[in-house]
Formats: sequence, C-alpha cells, structure tokens
Amino acid sequence: MKFEQIKQQLEKYKSEGKTLFTTSSFQTHSLVLLHMLSRIDRDIPVYFLNTGYLFPEAVAFADEVSERFGMNLKRVNPLVPKHQQRDAEGNLLFTSDPDYCCYLNKTQPMETVLRDYDIWINGIRAEQSRVRQAMKVEQPAPHDVLRFHPMLDWTIQEVFAYIREYDLPRHPLDAKGYASIGCEPCTKKPDPDMQEREARWYGMNKTECGLNTDLAKA
Repeated sequence: MKFEQIKQQLEKYKSEGKTLFTTSSFQTHSLVLLHMLSRIDRDIPVYFLNTGYLFPEAVAFADEVSERFGMNLKRVNPLVPKHQQRDAEGNLLFTSDPDYCCYLNKTQPMETVLRDYDIWINGIRAEQSRVRQAMKVEQPAPHDVLRFHPMLDWTIQEVFAYIREYDLPRHPLDAKGYASIGCEPCTKKPDPDMQEREARWYGMNKTECGLNTDLAKA
C-alpha cells in the first residue's frame, strides 16, 4: 500500500469509531511507517517495548526519533522482573528458553495493550520471513483486535528509497554492521550471506519473538 491508500484506510477506521495504535522497534526500516503516521495523525500512540535487554543505543534512538517526528510515544515494560526470569539452574531464560523469554518480555506485555484498542497498525513486510509471507493486510489478533499491515508488500528497496526521499535518520547500530536489531543477548552482526533476520537468535532455529505468531490468528 502507498501513502494515500494508508491514509484513506486509517481515516476509514477512525470514521467507524475504531481506536488505533502502532508498535515500533525503531530500527531504520521501521521509521518509514512512523514517518507516514506522523504525516497522517501524530496522536496515534506508538508503543515501544523495552525488554530490559535492548542496546542502549536503541533506547536512546527511540527517544530521539519520537521527539523529531512528534510522536505519541508510550513505553511498555515486562510484567515479570528479571530476577524471576530464570530456569531451574538459575540461568536467565534467554540462555535456555528464548521462546519463554520472548513471551515474558514481549508477548505478555503487548497483550495488555491489545485489550485497549481495536486496530493494531503493524509494519511487518512479507519479504522479512516465511511467517510474514503468509500474513494478510488485515488479520485478526487476540482480544478482538484487527492487525493492519500497510507495508506488507513493500520491498527493502522501496523502504530505503523513502528513507532517502525524506532524509530519515539511521539507527546508530547500522554503522556498526547490524541489520536486524533486537535484544542485545540475541542479536549478532550478520554474515554477508545472511538474510535480514537470520542474525537474530542465531543458531536457535528461531526468527520470530511471538508478536507476529502468538498475537496473530490465521
């Protein structure tokens, strides 16, 4: 979908009395959707999941971008404190059970947000993973929420063309060689032959945190 189509769809949702929100990891490629939303309606809440494991640069960049775009930034933190996120041997869960770690730090806190809204504007792109290839522009989520994926058909080339056109900032970790940036313990710099998300949870046969699997219905 292009900008005018996205704008029309959001206006349609609002005319129907729907409440809207979006989420963002504030990676470089995420800024396109945020910038478009800032052109359409800056009052739409932007939820930023701070898992407690993020790179310090990522947290600072989220603050910088939200101020620059005039966004309505809302921070979400895990409900379970880190000292309770350990396995039977006392190891932090990201070392032994990354799926449960992602549930506690991402999926569970996001579920509390879903209960307050009707439409989740989500910036996933089909080319990012096989899971995302199977998704639709509009897709149901738990708690009677409708996921809206306006950038599902965008390519990475289109993303960076928009970034250049509007001179959007780059994530500070881009210059250090990172491609897809998540929690620090589970993110590595990609090898040259890796796809965008393959450096996340490297060696764990895992490419999704749960936000786009557990919080999406077929």
